[in-house]
Amino acid sequence: MNYDILFRDLGDRRFRVALAGAKGSFSRTLLAQIRAIPRLTVAALCDLDAEGVLQLLRELGFPADAARLCDDPASVASAARDGRIAVVRDHALLAALPLDIVVEATGQPEIGARIAVDAITRGVHVAMVTKETDSVVGPHLNALAKKHGVVYTTADGDQPSNLIGLVTWARLLGFDVVAAGKSSEYDFVFDHATGQVTCTDRACTAPRIAGLWELGVDVPASLAARAEALAALPQRTTPDYCEMNVVANSTGLLPSSDILSNPVCRITELADIFVPREDGGILDRIGVVDVFNCLRRPEEVSFGGGVFVIIRCHDDVVWELLRGKGHVVSRNGRYACVFLPYHLMGLETPLTLLSAVGHGRASGSDTQRVHAVMVARADRDFVAGEMLHMGGHHHVMTDTTAMLLPAGEARGLAPFYLAANKRLVADVKRGDILPESAIDLTGSLLQSLRNEYGAGVQA
Repeated sequence: MNYDILFRDLGDRRFRVALAGAKGSFSRTLLAQIRAIPRLTVAALCDLDAEGVLQLLRELGFPADAARLCDDPASVASAARDGRIAVVRDHALLAALPLDIVVEATGQPEIGARIAVDAITRGVHVAMVTKETDSVVGPHLNALAKKHGVVYTTADGDQPSNLIGLVTWARLLGFDVVAAGKSSEYDFVFDHATGQVTCTDRACTAPRIAGLWELGVDVPASLAARAEALAALPQRTTPDYCEMNVVANSTGLLPSSDILSNPVCRITELADIFVPREDGGILDRIGVVDVFNCLRRPEEVSFGGGVFVIIRCHDDVVWELLRGKGHVVSRNGRYACVFLPYHLMGLETPLTLLSAVGHGRASGSDTQRVHAVMVARADRDFVAGEMLHMGGHHHVMTDTTAMLLPAGEARGLAPFYLAANKRLVADVKRGDILPESAIDLTGSLLQSLRNEYGAGVQA
C-alpha cells in the first residue's frame, strides 16, 4: 500500500484532534509523532493530571506557550482562538471546542464510554484506545456512530487494530485463517549460560528450558513441560483477554478456549502450535483468537508485542519456495504463520485519524458484533456490598481471574469491565463466574448502551 497515494486527496486540509487520557504512555507516543504530521493539529488534551500534561509537552519539545490550562468553556474557547492547545481536567469541556476526532485513552471503562458518546452525538469521530470500554460496548458504540454519521474505530498501532488489519488482509487475499493472535506484552528471555529466564522485571532459574528448546514431536507435551518449568513466572495477563475480545468482536473469530492457550514458544514454532490437534497442534477448533508468550535468547529479535495469523497452505511447491526464503511454515507443510513483529502504539495512530476524518473510514472494523465476552471468575468468596476494585498497570479486577467466552456461553454473565469498580448486590462463591444480576449497575452508561443497542449487535 502506498500511503502517499492513499491520502493524497486530503491536500492541505488540517484536522483538529483531542486526546483524553493525555498523560498515559500511549498518549505520549501519539503526541511524540503527531507534531511531524502537518494535517493533524492537537486542539485539546484532557487528563486529571493537567500539570503533568503540561510537563509532558515540555519534555516533548512543544513551545513553552503551546498549551494553556483551562477550567471553563470560556477559557477553552479563548485558547482555541489563540491557536493554543486547551489542557483540561474535565472531559465535558471538550464540547466547547470544534473538533474532528477524539482519541479516547483514559483506560477507564465508564469514563471512556461517556467521552465516546459525548463526541459521537455531537458529530465527532472517535478512535478508541481504551480496550476496557471497547471490550464491553465497542459494537454498541459502533452502532451509535453509524446512527450519527461518524466513525468509531480502534486505533492503529495498538495490537487489536493491528491484528484486525492482518486478519482482513489475509481474508481479502483469499487465505483460510485458522487462528489469529498476538504475543503477550513481554518476552521470556532465556540465557543458556545461566539457565535464567527473565520476563520484564521478574526472573527465575529454569535450566530445564535448555532441554526443551526444541519443540519435539509431541507439541502439547512439550508446551506443558515448558509451562511447568516456568511456573514461577506469570503466563497469563488480563489485557490479553481484553484485546482478544475486541478482535473477536471485530472479525468473528472465537476464543480458542475459555482461558486461551498462552504457550511459551519461539516464533519459528507458531505454525506447528496454533493448528488443529489432528495435525499435531493444540487447537480444538479453528477460526480462533489466541495468545502466546515469546521465548527467545537475549541476542534474538523480539516479537515486539506483534500479531500473527496462521493460514492453510494449499500448494506444496509455493510454500516450500517460501520456506526456503525464511518464512515460518509448519513441519508438515500444511500451515504457515504470517506476522507483524512490532507494536508501535501511538506512533502509527495518525493513520487511523487521517482515515477516519479524511475518508470517513474506520481503520479497525465498522461491522462489530458481540462474538465473545470477557468475564471474571471469583478467586475467593465475595459477599454482597463488596466493591469490585480495578487497578494497576494491567487494570486487573482484584481477586478475580479473566476468561473469554463465546457470546452464546456468556448469557447472564457480567462482562469483566462492566463489573469493574461496581458494588455487588449478591454473594458470589469462589469459582463462580460473576453474573450480571449480582452487580449494581445503577447509573452505568455501559449498561445503558448494552440495553439500547444490544439486540442490534448480537452475533
